[in-house]
Amino acid sequence: MSKNLQYERPHVALLRSRLNEKRRFIQVLAGPRQTGKTTIAQQVVETLSIPCHQASADEPALKTSFWIEQHWETARALASKEANESLLVIDEAQKIPGWSETVKRLWDEDTAKRRQVKVVLLGSSPLLMQRGLTESLAGRFEVVAVTHWSFAEMKNAFAWSPDQYIFFGGYPGSAELIGDEPRWRRYILDSLIETTVSRDILLMTRVDKPALLRQVFHLACVHSGQILSYQKMLGQLHDAGNTTTLAHYLDLLRTAGMITGLQKYSGKAVRQRQSSPKLLVMNTALMSAQSETTFEETKKRPEIWGRFVESAVGAHLVNECTGTTMNVFFWRESGHEVDYIVQEGRKIIAIEVKSGKPRENLSGIDVFSQHHHPQRKLLVGSGGIPIEDFLSTPLTRWFEI
Repeated sequence: MSKNLQYERPHVALLRSRLNEKRRFIQVLAGPRQTGKTTIAQQVVETLSIPCHQASADEPALKTSFWIEQHWETARALASKEANESLLVIDEAQKIPGWSETVKRLWDEDTAKRRQVKVVLLGSSPLLMQRGLTESLAGRFEVVAVTHWSFAEMKNAFAWSPDQYIFFGGYPGSAELIGDEPRWRRYILDSLIETTVSRDILLMTRVDKPALLRQVFHLACVHSGQILSYQKMLGQLHDAGNTTTLAHYLDLLRTAGMITGLQKYSGKAVRQRQSSPKLLVMNTALMSAQSETTFEETKKRPEIWGRFVESAVGAHLVNECTGTTMNVFFWRESGHEVDYIVQEGRKIIAIEVKSGKPRENLSGIDVFSQHHHPQRKLLVGSGGIPIEDFLSTPLTRWFEI
């Protein structure tokens, strides 16, 4: 992302606004690797008038809670006598044992003495961040959810076409490599997939069957956009565990921003949790990096390209819903299916994706509408809303009448 450091994601304005407020909350930037969290923090720091100190716990050397104290004291020392204010930015804080308890103690000390040391924590694994936050820092933090880059962002920053986004996904660090696809694939496989699995999941979370977790990830990428029961998953895995283990591994991969298993919409939470999931990558680069076909070859094969298009739309919906009150589901009943259902409160939108010839009917949406009465019914792709327009439109707009 070296040539586009000046591109500002919407998170920059939000974080800047919060840090300029008089009230103090620990600001937490949580999201997948290579989504620009460090750049967001740096862009904010460059525009603030208060002294700032930055540190990263992602370095190889073993860190302890004393490391946090040292950097916190540096931030305290930077606070000017006139303003009594400074900013501390810590990257990958969750990798330090006991980090949340240490942060809580130091934060409370500053609160008691009315020191205006403001704190921003960056973390690449939302699950690990969330554990420490909810256990020790309740009432002291706000989360800024950093998601994968949208099509609009990749278009603005790198002049990408919709087809490029659908295949190469939304990792800004890989944008300049797409002209050399073998090199691009190695970057995604080594710098993103392997690093996330080995450092953000296996190193920091108890996983009894690491090989199985990797198989689950690969299976989800191969079957992205498809509904697959846990029993069928077990039948395709070499080191099979049980359905509880598979559900747990899917959850770990979801919180790391890699893949998710959408649940069936039924209006009843219990039934949703019990349904077979619809597997979905949260960034289509995870699919294409493991694909045997090139960008140009994939576009010429409708059955493969269609799966990429549906996955790109689903990933767009999931990322748009992250950090909001909206949720994404699928629906299937008696042979009828709707690709995606988006719910916000009592409002629901039914979305069908079509990448080939216009479909003659929308029986799935028609049947769904008879039972659940969606606010809007959208056909995305051929014969409906152009893919580029849909991917460029904020999801909240579709709830407006």
